[in-house]
Amino acid sequence: MFKGVLFDLDGVITDTAEYHYKAWKKLADDLGITIDRKFNESLKGVSREDSLRLILEYGEMTDQITDAQFQALATEKNDNYVVMIEEFSEADVFPGILPLLKALKQHKIKIALASASKNGPILLEKMHISDYFDAIVNPASVPNGKPAPDIFIAAAESINVPVTDCIGIEDSKAGIAAIKASGVLPIGVGQAADLGSDIALVDATDKLTFDYLTTVWASKQ
Repeated sequence: MFKGVLFDLDGVITDTAEYHYKAWKKLADDLGITIDRKFNESLKGVSREDSLRLILEYGEMTDQITDAQFQALATEKNDNYVVMIEEFSEADVFPGILPLLKALKQHKIKIALASASKNGPILLEKMHISDYFDAIVNPASVPNGKPAPDIFIAAAESINVPVTDCIGIEDSKAGIAAIKASGVLPIGVGQAADLGSDIALVDATDKLTFDYLTTVWASKQ
C-alpha cells in the first residue's frame, strides 16, 4: 500500500495557468516579445526563473539582460501574478480534490505539495486546504527544477516516506518526467498525447478517488 501522495498544484489542485499566462504576457509585451498560448504550454510546470529564461531566449534577448535586471523581471512578474490571485478561494479547488484529501487523511496517508510555484503556500491558504498537507516543498530549496526529479525526492523526504512508497500526481510533461526520474509512481491528469501512454491517466480530477489510486498502485506492484 502506498504511504504518501505528492501533489503538483497548477492543473491538479487548481488552475492558475491563466493568471500565469497573463502575467508572463504582460512582462513579455513590456519587453517587446510576443508570446501566445501555444508558447505558454512550454512554461507549464517550469520554475519562474527557467520560464523567464525561455521567454528571453525566444525573444533573443538573453544577452541584453543583466543578472540584476533578470531578478527584477522575475519579481515584477510574480508581483503582477500575486495581485491577480488575490480573489482565490475554496471555490477554486478542482472537483474531486477535497474528497481525495479527506480520504487520504482518513487512511493516514501522508500528503506533500511538490509544485514549482513559490506561491503554493499562499494558494493553499486561500483555498482553505493547507491543513491537509503534511509538508510543502519550497521549490527554491531544490537544486534543479522539473523535469529534474529533485522536488519529488525532496517531497518524499519531507514526509519521511521512501519514494518507492509514494504516488505523484501531475498534469505537465515536465512534471511527469520528474516523477518518473524520482522513482515515485506517476498518475497524470490529461491526455496520453501530452503526457505519454505508459502511465496511469485521468482526464479529469474528479476521477482521482482514493479507490482509483489504490487500484493503480495494486496494478503496478
